[in-house]
Amino acid sequence: MENPHSNYVTVEIYDQTYHLFGHDAEHIRALAAEVDAKMRAVAAQGRTVDSLRVAVLAALNLADELSLTQKSTDGAKLGHVRAAALRGLLDEVLVEEQIPAERKTGS
Repeated sequence: MENPHSNYVTVEIYDQTYHLFGHDAEHIRALAAEVDAKMRAVAAQGRTVDSLRVAVLAALNLADELSLTQKSTDGAKLGHVRAAALRGLLDEVLVEEQIPAERKTGS
């Protein structure tokens, strides 16, 4: 029988220990390290020492990064869709130009 505690991961974020549950311990550790780094970067700017405020500012920074990444990804997807549509239109034009040329040459 599998140990029910085997999916718990202990991480430290901003000098606090957290016991988190998840199936991918390395991923959880990487996320915790990212949050810790972001909180330390916010605290290093010296605007506040209150850990709750540091956490909120770090969360806002991470949310902003996520938003920019999603916009970039959405823009890339839109660009691919637009390129595919333009390729389709170009193919139609090329086919239409070939038909009259074939009729003229008797092919």
